Amino acid sequence: MAKQLSIERRLKLNDGREIPQLGLGVYLSKGKEGERAVKAALDLGYRHIDSAQMYANEAEVGAAVLASGIPREQIFVTSKVWDSAQSKCLVSVQDSVKKSGLGYLDLMLLHSPNPGKATRTKAYGDLIKAQKLGLVKSIGVSNYGSHHIEEVIAAFPDSPPAVNQIEVSPFFQRREIVNACLKHNILVEAYSPLGKGAHVDLPELHEIAKTYEKTPSQLLIRWSLQSGHICLPKSANPTRIKENSDIFDFVITENDMKKLDALETGSGVTWDPTTAL
Repeated sequence: MAKQLSIERRLKLNDGREIPQLGLGVYLSKGKEGERAVKAALDLGYRHIDSAQMYANEAEVGAAVLASGIPREQIFVTSKVWDSAQSKCLVSVQDSVKKSGLGYLDLMLLHSPNPGKATRTKAYGDLIKAQKLGLVKSIGVSNYGSHHIEEVIAAFPDSPPAVNQIEVSPFFQRREIVNACLKHNILVEAYSPLGKGAHVDLPELHEIAKTYEKTPSQLLIRWSLQSGHICLPKSANPTRIKENSDIFDFVITENDMKKLDALETGSGVTWDPTTAL
């Protein structure tokens, strides 16, 4: 698999559609800065943009996609229903599609399980309705723990989540959740794949990166892709966006992958709703 990686590479979802394995996260990228970030990414060959209602930039993402001149069907756009909107999920999805100006979204996720079992279950049912209405092509979840995955599969066995977007890096590998997803053919999307820079000064990381003449950040993104995850590094800086995509001219060896796996700390750098009841 590793040798076949490229910026064009797409993975097959359990609903039959395909998703680009490398995407641009746009958290905190708003206004003209947000539009410029998306434009820079699309110019570099990215075809996957990950937004959310909570990011308050769905309109900017849509504007940049429409201005790119790239056929809409070639660009994969994701958004997420924020916790407070899950009680009116279908209306919320309609609003997101309208804000984007794109006609439809490729993937809509529930941002977290925090609203509780009854609300998130009804909300997921609304995602299925939105999919049937053509508002969204694929549906999924974010920040779901293994028990949440089993819960949604039990409630909707014919419409499993296509993805579960969670914090994943060599420092926080979430093996139990990843295995639960694999069991049901659910792809894992890794946000904060660089660990927000918390471990960037680790000597082991620099030593491995140096052997490939790459930065620690590039090494971490490559680890995520070679681990089979969809990777969503976040940046509004065009130079960094380019650097994050310059990862397809090397392959991390099996031995070095094991060294990176050994950097597990057991804790993350962002919120963790995966333990919610």
